[in-house]
Amino acid sequence: MATYYEIMNTDLSKLTTAADDWAAMAKDFDKLARAYKQDVHGITLDDTWVGLSASAGSARFDVTWKEYQGAQSEAKAVAKLLRDAHAEFNRLRKKIEHVREDAVKAGMKVSEQGAVGFDTSKLDHGDYMAYVHDPSYQESARKAAAGWTEQLDSAVEAVNDADEGFKLALASVMRDKDLLDGTLGGFNRQAESNPYPSFAETARAQHVPKGKKEVAEWWRGLDPVTRGILLQEKGDELRKAGIISPLYAWHAADEGSGAFNTEDPTAKDLWYLARAQAIAAGGDFTGENAASRNMEHYLGKSGEPLDLDIDRILKDDPGFRDDVSVHIAQNQDAWRRQGLDAFEKAGGDKTVVVPVESKAVGRTFHSDEWFHAIGSHQQNVSGMITVTPGTDGKPKVSLDYQANVWDRYNWDAGKSTNFPGGVVIPDSEMGRLHKTGLAQEFDMRGSSSTYTYDLDSDAKPTVNPPGQGREGTRGDVSRGDEENR
Repeated sequence: MATYYEIMNTDLSKLTTAADDWAAMAKDFDKLARAYKQDVHGITLDDTWVGLSASAGSARFDVTWKEYQGAQSEAKAVAKLLRDAHAEFNRLRKKIEHVREDAVKAGMKVSEQGAVGFDTSKLDHGDYMAYVHDPSYQESARKAAAGWTEQLDSAVEAVNDADEGFKLALASVMRDKDLLDGTLGGFNRQAESNPYPSFAETARAQHVPKGKKEVAEWWRGLDPVTRGILLQEKGDELRKAGIISPLYAWHAADEGSGAFNTEDPTAKDLWYLARAQAIAAGGDFTGENAASRNMEHYLGKSGEPLDLDIDRILKDDPGFRDDVSVHIAQNQDAWRRQGLDAFEKAGGDKTVVVPVESKAVGRTFHSDEWFHAIGSHQQNVSGMITVTPGTDGKPKVSLDYQANVWDRYNWDAGKSTNFPGGVVIPDSEMGRLHKTGLAQEFDMRGSSSTYTYDLDSDAKPTVNPPGQGREGTRGDVSRGDEENR
């Protein structure tokens, strides 16, 4: 990792000097290739040398001739990379200089090593005495210095990202990509320019983090063209990693029954427990397997979050399918415009991808099973707009999306719940189980499979979940445990 001092004192002109040398080398390889083709390879192409030895020699000479061509191609590509690196490093170093200048204008001093501190030498006597005797003034100055340090560090980090990306691009250009060309580790005849918008993007594209939220944040921080390249190269892997996971920060709307296990259970609480266990067992017989499963999880008192099978809810609840369609319909014009704007900005000839997410809203499930299992909840749609160049000259726009649901399994005083068989139970009684440690409330969330909608189509968005293929009983441990798919 290069330091601030090293970056600011590096002679970048050596990159263009090296680029000129590589360009000259490419011309030399071109001359060698022509001479070899005429004076060596050429003797196998006339009638003066015939037979098996001529055929064998011609094949070997052809490999060598193409190696000269590959060397020329590789040298040209390296020369271009070096010039691109010079331009990018210059631009990023100027950004560091601008941050430093702005920090100084804001009353900071920046050392040759890049350390930022409050510059008290610029204060007059009165301001300096106020600074010395006012702890809040000093704290404000420290926070300001820390803010400028963060900006400067970020600018330095961008240079290091570009440096790493340059190394990766250089290694790619110099790697023999044709394993059947008669050489092993020969020159790269297919050497091309770095496909990413910058060397910094080349590096960022390789650092896929762990965790769905982290992956989603990383994905949103990439350039639209970078996303397009990655989606084409390893789309299935990245979708599974969570690139369209929502960034919505859900929080429970209320405290539910309050603190867990803060009261001693009474005989009546034990009766509430027995009744809850009977309701959980009865759910399997009435077909409300999800409600039964969630009740069982509550009575298991682990408090661990529970994943919801959103595809099954989509299949079971027409109202939820309509809700998802509304999320898309309300946003599709704006999302399409975002994608097309990114496409035009990228030159109109590259695939671009733009992450999108609808506003989370509160809704209630209407099917009996999911009303009893979850009831009211927060929901949204997250996904990505992909714009690709069309063969007819018109860009193609599509939406890949998933439906997301959040809720907390809890019981609110003053409410009651109707269970199958006409049983009406006050929430306060079920909530007693949480207070006495006989059960524990928990968070629930889930995301559906990925669906695709053609934004060039005049058809209204509809959700068609696949057949579930599983019974979804309480005993089916896979039911809803698919890590939010």
